[in-house]
Amino acid sequence: MRRRLPYILIFLLSLSIIALWWPVNDSDCNFEAFIASKTTKFQVHATKVIVQPWRGRHHVYGIFMIPDEYKQAPFFVLTVQGAGSYCSKQFGYKQNFDDIFAEPGTYLVKKAIRTRKTLRLILQGLYSQVNDKNNWTLTFPEPKANQDNS
Repeated sequence: MRRRLPYILIFLLSLSIIALWWPVNDSDCNFEAFIASKTTKFQVHATKVIVQPWRGRHHVYGIFMIPDEYKQAPFFVLTVQGAGSYCSKQFGYKQNFDDIFAEPGTYLVKKAIRTRKTLRLILQGLYSQVNDKNNWTLTFPEPKANQDNS
């Protein structure tokens, strides 16, 4: 058993490194083309950011207050400086999350990033960057009605 221990430890270390640094693309749309396009976009920064990856999955997220006119947007792009961008389709509208209440004419969106990505950034010394709500941005395409009026 003593001869196997170093091999087991090397295997577990390798597995951990692969899990933390393996690139994952789980976007629902082609956000690069959207971000690069010249179409009119609406951007909003996070109202609150929670960064607690030690609590497990779904504990690294931002809460955004969005005007009601964007409820019908087909998608949005979450950008976290240093962590990259993720495209997602909307589902579910809330009026409160974590003691944040939507103002009249708005709704809240809670959007998480991968825990392994956050752990990688923390190990690189970027915790304060991920924890800064100004580094979290949701980008929406302008509603069709607003584009027609321009």
